[in-house]
Amino acid sequence: MNAKTKNMLLAAGVVVLALTALLRVPAGKADVFGGTDDQAGAVIETLKPGYKPWFAPLWEPPSGEIESLLFGLQSAAGAGALFYALGYWRGRRTAAKGRDA
Repeated sequence: MNAKTKNMLLAAGVVVLALTALLRVPAGKADVFGGTDDQAGAVIETLKPGYKPWFAPLWEPPSGEIESLLFGLQSAAGAGALFYALGYWRGRRTAAKGRDA
């Protein structure tokens, strides 16, 4: 099996897994993807009704889509920094091995 066929099978597998995960969500149940902050707030409200938080956020995003966008950008920046550092360290190690040889 050549590399092109393997890549196509891997891509098809990724698509099948993603669609399977998305199709398992019941129709009209968008709250399945809710965050743990919302769940924790609901639990606190049931345990101690009338609880007042110690502080409030400095800025509240205007919509859930903007909040998701900011979370995605934050995770992408973190992953970029992590993998840049890993690549940099590997490049330094590879260059040091090349000088020693």
